Amino acid sequence: MTGFSRAIVTTDSVSVTIEMRSVNNRYLDVQIRSPEILRSQEASWRQKIAKHITRGKVDVYVRTDLSQQTSSLQLDQGRLKELQTVLNKLATEFPNAPVPDQLALLMAPGVIAGDTTGESVWIKSATDAMDQALNELVASRKEEGQKLESLILKRCNAFKQYLAGYRGALPELQETHRQRLLDRIEQLSVEPDAKRLEEELVYSAQKTDVDEELDRLDAHLAAIAVAVAGKQPCGRRLDFLMQELNREANTLASKSASLTTTQTAVEFKVLIEQMREQIQNIE
Repeated sequence: MTGFSRAIVTTDSVSVTIEMRSVNNRYLDVQIRSPEILRSQEASWRQKIAKHITRGKVDVYVRTDLSQQTSSLQLDQGRLKELQTVLNKLATEFPNAPVPDQLALLMAPGVIAGDTTGESVWIKSATDAMDQALNELVASRKEEGQKLESLILKRCNAFKQYLAGYRGALPELQETHRQRLLDRIEQLSVEPDAKRLEEELVYSAQKTDVDEELDRLDAHLAAIAVAVAGKQPCGRRLDFLMQELNREANTLASKSASLTTTQTAVEFKVLIEQMREQIQNIE
């Protein structure tokens, strides 16, 4: 499922911002981009995310900054003296070389003192920000899941209505099919063997019997309702149930002996495809 969250934790010395984005994916794929000082926490963050999210591509962006209270620039006097010594030697070796200005000296690596904040301070702030961002992301995905649940159940209800209508019309369809066979035999102007004719009619009825398929469709629809209402991740289970629904719809179409049966099978497959598209978004 898709979702977005952002959390910012600011202390007297540091500020950590974490953004999380999730999109649809068959499996869990977590990508974390963090500064070097927090790279050691990525494994534990992945484990934490996996406890709350089992399906989807999750991108995590971590940005670190010094708080305003500690953001003033400081010169590294030792580094500056080392640089001065090197420049004096270069002036001796290359007397005609231009002398660097003050800005060039400041841009030299190490002249401006780097962040001296302890690693533990960064980790603590980042951990708090991760917890906040993850909770917000889970809530966002849950809200989308509730909307998807409503859409799937709506299509399941439409499926049940088509199923009930077809089941009610089935006896008449079977009798119509039987009568059509008898009419064809009568058109041949031959006197069939009564016993043999009855056997053929029974065989034809068995070939077009769809009671088992309809019962299995009922069972699969009930399983979908149970899976959606449960508290556990159900995306893969729903994937499987869509395959089973599609299999029964194909079998129903293959046994079709009337236009009504064919049209019903087509309606079933349309609803199945609509549900399948939404289920790809469900964890």
